[in-house]
Amino acid sequence: MIGDALELGLVIPTFNEKANVATLIARLDLALAGRNWEAIFVDDDSPDDTAGAARAIARHDPRVRVIQRIGRRGLSSACIEGMCATAAPFVAVIDGDLQHDETLLPAMLDRLHHGETDVVIGSRFVAGGGTGAWDSDRVAKSAFATRLSRAVLKADLSDPMSGFFMIRTDIVRRLAPSLSAIGFKILLDLLTASPQPLRFVELPYTFRVRVEGESKLDHVVALEYLIAIYDRMFGRFVPVRFAMFSAIGLLGVGIHMAVLTALFMGLGAQFLASEILATFVALTFNFFLNNALTYRDRRLKGWRQLVDGWVSFAVICSVGAVANVGIAAFLYEMRDGAWAASALVGVLVGAVWNYALSSKFTWGRY
Repeated sequence: MIGDALELGLVIPTFNEKANVATLIARLDLALAGRNWEAIFVDDDSPDDTAGAARAIARHDPRVRVIQRIGRRGLSSACIEGMCATAAPFVAVIDGDLQHDETLLPAMLDRLHHGETDVVIGSRFVAGGGTGAWDSDRVAKSAFATRLSRAVLKADLSDPMSGFFMIRTDIVRRLAPSLSAIGFKILLDLLTASPQPLRFVELPYTFRVRVEGESKLDHVVALEYLIAIYDRMFGRFVPVRFAMFSAIGLLGVGIHMAVLTALFMGLGAQFLASEILATFVALTFNFFLNNALTYRDRRLKGWRQLVDGWVSFAVICSVGAVANVGIAAFLYEMRDGAWAASALVGVLVGAVWNYALSSKFTWGRY
C-alpha cells in the first residue's frame, strides 16, 4: 500500500546519540524507499545536543520531527509520547544507536497491512535471529529476564525484551492511559496492558554492535525491569513508587541502627550525639537512594537542587516522625496497651506522609 498518505511513524528515543542521528536517517531513507514515513526523535534533553542534530536535518527534511523533553527521563515514557504524537496508522519503535536492523521495517509494515496482526516484533531469538557480539553472561541475563517476563505476559513470545517492534497506532492510543511507563521495556508494558491478547508475529534480525556512543545498559536498567514486572503483578495493590520508597525506608532503618551501634557501643560516644548522627546518615542515605531509584525519572541534579531537595526531605521526614510517634501514642492509650499494633499504624501513617509530601515538594518542584 503505497500512496500519498502518511503510512508509518518511527519513534526514536534518544539520549546522547548525536553521532548516530544523520546515519540513522540515511539508513531509514534507503530501507523505506517508496514508503511515506516520518521519524520522531524523542530526546531526553541530551547534553550532547542530540535534539539539535535532529533539528538540523529537520530544517530541510520535513519527515524528521523532534520532541525535546525537559525535566523528565525514561525510555518507556519517551516511546509513549512519540507513539501518541504521530498521525500515521502504524508506528514503530527503533533505537537511535543503530543496533536494530532497519531493513526489516518494510516486511514489518507489510505484515500489519495484511490486517491479521496487531504487533510485529523484531526478535533476536527466533530462527534466523541473533544477538551478535553479546557475551555469554549477557545472553544468560536476557534469557533469565525472558523467563521472568512470562509470569506476567501469558504468551509464547521468544523476545519480550525486544525494543524493536511495530504496532497499530490506534492500539497504542487506546492503551496509553493504562501503561505504567516504567523502565526500558515498552513492548512488555503494551502486551500486558491490553485487556485482550494482542495478535503478534516475530521476525528475525541480528542485533548489531554499537559503533558510536555509549550503552545505556546498567544495573539501574536491570532494576527498572524488575520494577516493571512488580508493577504488572502487584502495582494495583501497592503502587510501585510507594513500595520502593518503603523498601528504601527499611534499608534506612538498618543504616541508622548500624551507625548508632558503631558510635554508641563501639566507640563509646554519647547516646544523644550518636542518635543525631545516625539519623543524619540514614536520612541522607534515604534521600540519595530515592533520588537515584524511586524518582529516577525526575531526579534532582546539581548541587543547588540536591541541597534544596535534601532540606525539604529532612523537614518532611521530621514532621512524619512526629506524626508517627503521636499517632502511635494515641492508639496505645486508646487500645489499652496494644503496643505492637499501635506502633505499626504509626509507622504506616509516617511512611504515607513522607511519601506523599516528598513526592510533591521534594521531587515534584523541578
